[in-house]
Amino acid sequence: MSKTVVKVDLKESPYKNEMIHNRWHPDVPIIEWVKPGEDFVMETYDWTGGFIKNNESADDVRDIDLTIVHFLSGPIGVHGAEPGDLLVVDILDNGFFSKKNGGGFLTDHFPLAQKSIWDISGLYTHSRHVPGVNFAGLIHPGLIGCLPDQKLLDTWNAREGALIATNPNRVPPLAAPPFAATAHCGRAKGDVKNKIAAEGARTVPPREHGGNCDIKDLSRGSRVYFPVYVKGAGLSMGDLHFSQGDGEITFCGAIEMAGWLHLKVDIIKDGVAKYGIKNPIFKPSPIVPTYNDYLIFEGISVDEQGKQYYLDVHIAYRQACLNAIAYLTKFGYTPAQAYAILGTAPCQGHISGVVDIPNACATLWLPTDIFAFDVMPGADGPIKHVKGGVDIPMSPDK
Repeated sequence: MSKTVVKVDLKESPYKNEMIHNRWHPDVPIIEWVKPGEDFVMETYDWTGGFIKNNESADDVRDIDLTIVHFLSGPIGVHGAEPGDLLVVDILDNGFFSKKNGGGFLTDHFPLAQKSIWDISGLYTHSRHVPGVNFAGLIHPGLIGCLPDQKLLDTWNAREGALIATNPNRVPPLAAPPFAATAHCGRAKGDVKNKIAAEGARTVPPREHGGNCDIKDLSRGSRVYFPVYVKGAGLSMGDLHFSQGDGEITFCGAIEMAGWLHLKVDIIKDGVAKYGIKNPIFKPSPIVPTYNDYLIFEGISVDEQGKQYYLDVHIAYRQACLNAIAYLTKFGYTPAQAYAILGTAPCQGHISGVVDIPNACATLWLPTDIFAFDVMPGADGPIKHVKGGVDIPMSPDK
């Protein structure tokens, strides 16, 4: 039996668990050491530590203090791992937001808090808030990475601080700076704890060490190669998702969950230099939900107001998502329900063209088999019925 190196009690606050932390800092104490080639299990909280509840109110989504997230299990030290090595992590198994609170990819269109609760039945999920949709999940950690060294940490804080300074009053903010009041520093005590709280990088963005990349293909059977910056590597993880669309466009847009990860680790000595690694690289899981039929929505780098941008992929993908949302509303979904579908279902996002000036082309691939009715265009227009001719209850006001 593989040993469980981190245990969590979901009835207890993560702040009471010394095997959990919510900041990146080289001084966060290693909680357990493992050997190369060893496998082990990590239990995790959901990203909010249980703040979001299974009910009909979105007040918890609106009111959550985002300085508390994410709650990470770890860090785990690997014997023999030194700065400049690559840490090889095999994932063997794994069992929307208010604008003032950060907002999502389309926060200007959906400024109010909302949430959809998804019920899991084996490999599949469905939601009472988004009827007519059923799909297979792909469980993965939204957030996994190694501890930075002090030099890298200082680089993060300096460059993100400089970005914030260009528009310090922006809502949502341009970046998430250190915030000592809600820092959870694991087992650190005294001056070390105070230092981590004052300097520790928030876990919000992805960075050179990995972090909050939200890559849906980091599921069972995948392998990740992380640059090592400190002795032992300091591997931490959390923010498990049952399913997510590419981009996690609704911010907290995946189907969030608590859970566990069964991992195995190894080391490639001097792997950073050998392979010219700057950011983590990975081999995706061979296990993916099989959807062969897609409806693909294009977007170009011209925004909603008609302003032209130069080869801007962010604008192009935003437009592809908005085009898909507008399309789904023709079948009876509210814009908010359509938005939730794109954030949770196994949609694919692609950069389809970045050479034809001035417009980049991005595409959103929507799997059609997840719907209980035909969403393909036809001469008769959208038909708001499930397959078999039974009316679909779209929302309480329909």
